[in-house]
Amino acid sequence: MNEAIAKLGGWLKKLKIRAERPSSDGNGIRKANAEQSGARTPSPFWVIVQKEFGDHLRSWRFGILIGITVLACIGSIYGAVTSLKESAGNEQSDTAFLFLKMFTASDGTLPTFATFVSFLGPLIGIALGFDAVNSERSKGTLGRLLSHPVYRDDFILAKFTASLLLITVVLFSLGFLVMGLGLMTIGYPPTPEEFIRVVLFTLVAIVYVGFWLNLSILFSIRFRQAATSALSGIALWLFFSVFYSMIVGLIERATAPANATSVDQLLSHANGILLLNRLSPAYLFSEATTTLLTPGVRSLGPLTAEQVVGAIASPLPLGQSVLLVWPQLVGLLAATMACFGISYAMFMRQEIRSRS
Repeated sequence: MNEAIAKLGGWLKKLKIRAERPSSDGNGIRKANAEQSGARTPSPFWVIVQKEFGDHLRSWRFGILIGITVLACIGSIYGAVTSLKESAGNEQSDTAFLFLKMFTASDGTLPTFATFVSFLGPLIGIALGFDAVNSERSKGTLGRLLSHPVYRDDFILAKFTASLLLITVVLFSLGFLVMGLGLMTIGYPPTPEEFIRVVLFTLVAIVYVGFWLNLSILFSIRFRQAATSALSGIALWLFFSVFYSMIVGLIERATAPANATSVDQLLSHANGILLLNRLSPAYLFSEATTTLLTPGVRSLGPLTAEQVVGAIASPLPLGQSVLLVWPQLVGLLAATMACFGISYAMFMRQEIRSRS
């Protein structure tokens, strides 16, 4: 009796092991292989990010833009070093925050590093995003890609993430290049506050270039031709970089109050013109970078004589400078998120099938 029970228990144990083992037919083998491969397969989002990141690195347009930007930055460093050497012999020259002057000083022949970033940074964002979607549509790969288990939101998020990662790498590399060359030329190491200010300046630059990247992606979704989206982005960049300040200057001269008006009317007019200027992302970026890289800036708006009386002429601490530029940073972030939200909604509702 005991032997029969033992045999029955052994048979049940073998049957249980056989039931848990994948079947020997083709379906069972394919199912087991699918489960094993599915455990190692990365998500489509990161696959697209890696592919786009590599394509941007190997593209000629990215190499040309980076070469121009690096040459411009080296020229700005040369101008800053020349200006610092000329002011070194002056006994009244200010030696406080000397390392930050590598980003803001110039000898008059070339613009500063911050100016070059504000001028050439949008071109990098436009170049990376003007054909993000319409090139896939024109090649006929967009419908094939989304017919596989790849969601639309993963596709558009991966396009933006890959380009933004590349912009982050480029701007941080340029920032550290300037710090390294400055350390070699002037032999003056940065203080912890100066280093944090440079990092914050780089983060603000990433947000600024990210705005133009999102805007170019929006044009890429809206227009089916890559040339049209590229020209639209460049035209808007030229408008805000060159012509917008001219238009605001004309408005300021046309609406300027008479000399006999009160101080309140003058302040109201100045604040209105300042509000018009701050509608431009380039102006917001200029205010933010100037405050972060120049601690002596204590206000970004008009001040009366009563407000200036009693003020101590000293640089602002890092925390106060961040609070001063916080509205500008929020404005840039809001503009970037608004462009991305419009791009996301438009792409999710757009027809992707090729037209017959």
